[in-house]
Amino acid sequence: MTSTEKLHELGQSIWLDNITRAMLDSGQLQKYIDEYSVTGLTSNPSIFDKAISSGDYDDAIREKAARGLDREALFFELAIEDLRRAADALLPIHERTAGLDGWVSLEVSPLLAHDAETTVRVAKELHAQAARPNLLIKIPGTAEGLGAIEEAVAAGVPVNVTLLFSAEQYVAAAEAFMRGIERRIAAQQDPVVGSVASVFMSRWDVAVKDQLPAELQDRLALAVGLQVYRAYRELMDSDRWQKLENSGARMQRLLWASTSTKDPKAPDDLYVNALGAPYTVNTVPEATLRAFYDHGHAGTAMPSDGGDSEATLKAIADAGVDIAGLAAKLQSDGASSFVGAWNDLIAHIDDASGRAAGSAAKES
Repeated sequence: MTSTEKLHELGQSIWLDNITRAMLDSGQLQKYIDEYSVTGLTSNPSIFDKAISSGDYDDAIREKAARGLDREALFFELAIEDLRRAADALLPIHERTAGLDGWVSLEVSPLLAHDAETTVRVAKELHAQAARPNLLIKIPGTAEGLGAIEEAVAAGVPVNVTLLFSAEQYVAAAEAFMRGIERRIAAQQDPVVGSVASVFMSRWDVAVKDQLPAELQDRLALAVGLQVYRAYRELMDSDRWQKLENSGARMQRLLWASTSTKDPKAPDDLYVNALGAPYTVNTVPEATLRAFYDHGHAGTAMPSDGGDSEATLKAIADAGVDIAGLAAKLQSDGASSFVGAWNDLIAHIDDASGRAAGSAAKES
């Protein structure tokens, strides 16, 4: 049994944190599904920025630009074309699991992070435009995003809550999801709305690598992860959630994001090995997926009581790290980095449009 199969046996889904048109055209995505136990896929502005800057999309950009599409509409057409194909490849998994798994994700523009009303409108429009039952719309779990998450879920739009870093941020996002479900139940609507809550891991350890002694290196993210998982299990066991489940609702799943190892001294499967747990998702970049498949280890399931996380976090706090303050900073910095990636993405579309226009002029 492969390492990825063992992780699946543990009860965790492996999603690929990447998409490119070349991956779809070559059949690589299907290979990951068939051989690497991949059951879902996530994307973000950074991923599409890298894909578009490769030049593989120039012909498609030229065709769409000739139709007069503005840059944002052009990007979403490109992204949705790719994600529809990925969603179709994963649809058998989605159907076999009754909608639990087999999802792909598309993010709203990060420029909308502080505009909840427009975020909800765009989320509805993008989901309708994609016209796939297994497509999640990514909305940041910032303070401003919580209202948009509730409204989108209440409207029946499947949501991937992104940019979560701490147990407190996770609980706030989960409660926004539950409020949306409660509104659907009160309105006698279908209470099953697909959703995951994406908690970012490796950025914690990167942020404190110069502040901690050797014995505490690469331990902060996993300690935070244990706290998040404990909160997740407590919510599932709560009277509030059990009442919703009794009405037919399905829990928003916890998803581990940013799980590639950044420290060259640490094992390359650090976050995949340590974050295995039933009814969760781990979304991994291609390099991490390949490494884990080749030589990774599926460890034991995470303890539901938080394990030794309290002691670890105390030691890190005693070393001078303001953990709560860092959680807020990581979320703010993450939102800013997505804006930067979005602006780069739009610039690359402009560049590709310019190359396409120049090529068309030469041909004429």
